[in-house]
Amino acid sequence: MTLARRLVLGFLCGAVSVLVFHQGALALLRLAGLTARAPFSMAATAPLGVPQLVSLALWGGIWGLVLVTTDRRLPRRGSSILTGALFGALAPTLVSWFVVALFKDEPLAAGGDPRAMLTGVLVNAAWGAGTALLLFLAHRIQEGPDGHDAAGRAPARPGR
Repeated sequence: MTLARRLVLGFLCGAVSVLVFHQGALALLRLAGLTARAPFSMAATAPLGVPQLVSLALWGGIWGLVLVTTDRRLPRRGSSILTGALFGALAPTLVSWFVVALFKDEPLAAGGDPRAMLTGVLVNAAWGAGTALLLFLAHRIQEGPDGHDAAGRAPARPGR
């Protein structure tokens, strides 16, 4: 798979993962009473007034670009779903807590609120796992379950 194709796929899978896995996890956490944050929010975000869900999907796509460039095995291995979950739980969460919070004049690390911190880790882990799963499924569809493309060619191995 070419780098350009991996990047496009990473962006698309990351954006879709926000809509399915990130927001799905948020909905479950809200139902469980662990967060008051509403899933699928269309509230305007500062400074451009973009709906929150659209902003999250855009950023999910950007993080999807980062994810596919950090693990050359993606999307070939099912174990990459764990890698995606760990990536999501750590990278976007830490950036949100310590970089985005500064720009938005919000308290660092979700203000130290354990529920808010747990919510961030869990929804971002769900996003990462979902992104990796979608990448894996797209790869399986493109190359088939035996790892060969439609012309019967075996894929190039990463690092060779």
